[in-house]
Amino acid sequence: MSAMKDRLIARIARLGPLSVADYMTECLLHPTDGYYTTRDPLGQAGDFITAPEISQMFGELLGAWLAQVWMDQGAPAPFTLAELGPGRGTLMADALRATRGVPGFHAAMHVHLVEASPKLRAVQAATLADYAPSFHDNLSDLPDAPLFLIANEFFDALPIRQFQKYAGDDWSERMIGADGDRLIWGLSPPAPLAELAAHHAMQTGQIVETCAPATALAGEIGRRIATQGGAALIIDYGERDSRGDTFQALAAHTYVDPLATPGQADLTAHVAFGPIAKAALPARASALCPQGVFLERLGITPRAEKLARSLGGAALQSHIAAHKRLTHPDEMGHLFKVLALTPEGSPLPPALDPGPP
Repeated sequence: MSAMKDRLIARIARLGPLSVADYMTECLLHPTDGYYTTRDPLGQAGDFITAPEISQMFGELLGAWLAQVWMDQGAPAPFTLAELGPGRGTLMADALRATRGVPGFHAAMHVHLVEASPKLRAVQAATLADYAPSFHDNLSDLPDAPLFLIANEFFDALPIRQFQKYAGDDWSERMIGADGDRLIWGLSPPAPLAELAAHHAMQTGQIVETCAPATALAGEIGRRIATQGGAALIIDYGERDSRGDTFQALAAHTYVDPLATPGQADLTAHVAFGPIAKAALPARASALCPQGVFLERLGITPRAEKLARSLGGAALQSHIAAHKRLTHPDEMGHLFKVLALTPEGSPLPPALDPGPP
């Protein structure tokens, strides 16, 4: 067995079964064996590819969006330009390249990155060396200033809990136990849960996922934006509400059993945007928008056509495929959604409709 599996089985023997949230936290963030703390998981040689690694257009358009919102709010200076879980720094680098010509934007900004992985911090520092980014373990460490924030594929990795409907108002929590050297699924004894009262009409056996870290984070973001100004752009896969069991693991670009190789695979779940928008009050949430629609409204196709003029052969085919992957409904275009948070009374952000989601 791996050191991580040994540790988990010993913990279960000592303390009892783990919630999905405890399992995710241990597997992803353990200081010596955690998935995110020990590797760079991105790219063809890693386990998954995010939108900024697919095409420079993604980060460029998000940078233009942020600059427009900044100008619409009166170009506050100074301001915090932040990203949660910045990967290799590719998105931020592309956004900053696209905003070089925006008068006053770079002079007023201070770049801040919230990142848990020491390995990725080193990559980000090299990628963004010209901008001297500040690194933080938590959003709460950011300075008090107008906050313009991007969170792309960040909320999906926050630890969830899963509850299965039993009968009436009773629910059982899905737990992870051990059978010899195997990790196995189980259920806690059923009990009423007031926080799931809104799901009373669900049928026996159906699953609801909750994510307390997501709503706590949204509350902090919303408080800052409502009181200090700014905007948050949250992009992830998911829906307005929880939609059953979405817990999944990815290794070498292939879905795998989440319990098979703890610490060796990425663990995520679909994001429920409705609770995030509610938790962010009094900041104003936009309507939820599919990523493909959002990017088209921002002009990704004209940008793709302009870039294509200088390409040929395999490079052109790769560029065309990247555009399709980001926008087509059968690829990332529909599964991924966009939610913006802005101060009440500020101009509606570009490419998005009035909320709530």
